[in-house]
Amino acid sequence: MLDLAKFRLELRAEEEISLPSYKGSALRGGFGTTFKKVACALGHGECSKCILRTSCVYSYIFETPPPPDTKVMRKYPYAPHPFVLEPPLDGRTEYSPGDSLSFGLVLVGRAVDYLPYFIFTFSELGKLGLGRGRGKFSLVGAWAVSPEGEELAYDGKTFRRPRPYRPAEAGPSEVREVVLEFLTPTRIRYNERLVSKLEFHMLVRSLLRRISLLSYFHCGRELDLDFRGIIRRAQEVEVVEDDLAWYDWGRYSGRQKARMKLGGFVGKVRFRGELGEFWPLLLTGQEVHVGKGTSFGLGWYRMEWSARSS
Repeated sequence: MLDLAKFRLELRAEEEISLPSYKGSALRGGFGTTFKKVACALGHGECSKCILRTSCVYSYIFETPPPPDTKVMRKYPYAPHPFVLEPPLDGRTEYSPGDSLSFGLVLVGRAVDYLPYFIFTFSELGKLGLGRGRGKFSLVGAWAVSPEGEELAYDGKTFRRPRPYRPAEAGPSEVREVVLEFLTPTRIRYNERLVSKLEFHMLVRSLLRRISLLSYFHCGRELDLDFRGIIRRAQEVEVVEDDLAWYDWGRYSGRQKARMKLGGFVGKVRFRGELGEFWPLLLTGQEVHVGKGTSFGLGWYRMEWSARSS
C-alpha cells in the first residue's frame, strides 16, 4: 500500500542528558527546530508567507502543504507528515557520557530521498543538545531496517541510499482473532471526540484515512478501495477483550507558545471476526502508526494473532 523505509539511529551521549520518560517529545521538538535551521533558505521563519513554500524541504516534511491542484484535502492547510519517530520505550530518563540511545525513523514515499537532511539534522542537534540542560550527543550511525534485516545507511562519513519497501499486506487466511498492543499513547478521533473505548471500525476508519492520504500525497497514488464497504464490514468485527487505559502527557510547543495535551490510550485490545481484507491496513499501520501525533511516535502498535477463537 505504501513505499517506505525504516531506520534505526544510534546516539551516544557526550554529556549528561536528562530526558522525559516519554522521549518522543524531546526528539521531535528538538528535531523540528533544528531541521528548520538546516533547511530554511530565507530564514524569516514564516512558512505560510514564503515564496519557496511549495519547493522547500522543511515545508514539505513539517508543514506539508497540499499542492494547488490536489483532489483531496482542499480545505485543509496541511497533509499528513511523511515521517514517524519511534522513541525508545524504556522509562530511562538519565544518560551519562558514553551511554547509547537508539530510536526508529520511518520515511514514506518521496521523503526517503531526503534521508541526508534527517541525518544531518540529528548530527547538528547533537551539538545543540537535547533535553533539560541541553546535554550534547553525537550521532554514531544509521541503519536501514527491513524484513531482511539491518543494513548500514550512514557510518558518520558516507550515505547509502536504502531501497524503499512495502510492508507485507497478506496475513494468514485462517486467523479470526488479533490482539493489538498499543505501545505509545494513541489519539483516534471519532465523531469529533477522542476515543477511549476502541471499536474495530474506528481503528479502520483512522487507518484508511491516514494510509490513503500518505499514499496520495507522498507516494503519488490514489488507493482504489471501497471505503464505505470496508467500514461497513469492519463494524461486524467485535471486541472480545479490552485492556486499554488512558495515558496523559503533554508537551510545550515553542511554535504555538502553549502547552499541548497529547494523552491517548495504551494497552491491549482483542478483536474477533472475518479479518482477511483488513490485513493490508493493519500491517501497514504497524509501520506508519495510527491517529494523531504520529510524528511524535504516538499511535504505535504491534499485533499478535491466533488461528482460532478462544
